[in-house]
Amino acid sequence: MTRTSGELTALQAALAAEHAAVYGYGVVGGRIRAEQRTQARAGYDAHRARRDALAREVRGLGAEPVAASAAYALPFPVPDSAAAVRLAAELEDRVAGVYSDLVRAAGDERRREAAGALREAAVRAVRWRGGSVAFPGLAERAGTDAASSGASVTPTV
Repeated sequence: MTRTSGELTALQAALAAEHAAVYGYGVVGGRIRAEQRTQARAGYDAHRARRDALAREVRGLGAEPVAASAAYALPFPVPDSAAAVRLAAELEDRVAGVYSDLVRAAGDERRREAAGALREAAVRAVRWRGGSVAFPGLAERAGTDAASSGASVTPTV
């Protein structure tokens, strides 16, 4: 697989993860306490902007961007604000994992952008969780399979 092919695959995975994060933040926004809505809106807006930028990059490489699923299965029930906070942290952890993969696959400016996206996701996860992990974006360090899962919530049919 060439670098461009590997980058495209990683870009598509990041785009799929951003689609899922946008969906997930819609759930977060509907369950979060009023005093945390600004933080949830900021996360939602950040993921929408990243999603749109990734779609442009994929098109720039001559490929069709992966489409969002019509619906996604959440990793756990989100009946209240506490669960919404956990979901937001989970979304950010999983997005960071996908950007970690993109950092490895990309070169030059795309690598810098991916590293910035990983950092931003890790910072948002810390804000939601109230603590950090030693190696954000590296699932084997965090004890999850985020990097291998690609998206933060699973598409449903």
